[in-house]
Amino acid sequence: MTHTSAFSLEFAAATDIGCKRGNNEDSFGYDAERHVYVVCDGMGGSAAGEVASGMAVRTLIETFEAASSGALDSASARPVEECLMASIHQANRAVREAAENNPELHTMGTTLVCACLDGNRMVLGNVGDSRGYLIRNGACMQVTQDHSFLDEQVRSGIITPEIAAASNLQSVITRAIGAADTVEPDLFAVELSIADIFLLTSDGLTRYAQPDQLAQMISASGELTAICDLLIEHAKQSGGMDNITCIMLRVVESASPAAVEETDATLPATEP
Repeated sequence: MTHTSAFSLEFAAATDIGCKRGNNEDSFGYDAERHVYVVCDGMGGSAAGEVASGMAVRTLIETFEAASSGALDSASARPVEECLMASIHQANRAVREAAENNPELHTMGTTLVCACLDGNRMVLGNVGDSRGYLIRNGACMQVTQDHSFLDEQVRSGIITPEIAAASNLQSVITRAIGAADTVEPDLFAVELSIADIFLLTSDGLTRYAQPDQLAQMISASGELTAICDLLIEHAKQSGGMDNITCIMLRVVESASPAAVEETDATLPATEP
């Protein structure tokens, strides 16, 4: 893992319970020193979703820290893809074992999307339908691919995006952290440019915002906390049927100070 880079990150994060839910099952976390960030969207009903997402966030961050500990500048450090993959698999094991050992949690699981700065690249990983986007030069592109029934049908050419958008199967996912003994994450890498912005978010936002709408709301020079608030308000004004969580990352020159997020990095996200 290479940490010598011309780039650093500014960041902000926010979460909201939305307009219909009784509790917030989303969680987010980060390690600003190692530039690793994660958003999880829990499922399982009652408090189980909160448990799953919070556990996955904590386990990923702690495992990634251990994998890269003492090797921030070492040429022999493990590749970031290897560290992220190991961390995601460990998060899956932690959630799976907790669900199997507690009957009240046996249905729990969570989606996951994460990102890590690696030299002049951003490496993203996901399980489920929480997404990572790149906003560059006024355009927004989804980097990750949803592990969902509808998205896989669209990619296979079985249905059109328009049919998928009108379907009542929006929440049916095909992979999740904790759903099985093993999990298959996808990893993606993006070569960076100054002022690139990355958005990590749960589907509480993306069900209400297409990439062109996100591009209009996310300004390259805008204040990141204000952008998070704008995105959440857009989702709530559009219905807010689910919890809404987003992390914004802006690529800056390495001499620029990183923003400081006030929310605890390793606890389940709560309504501001």
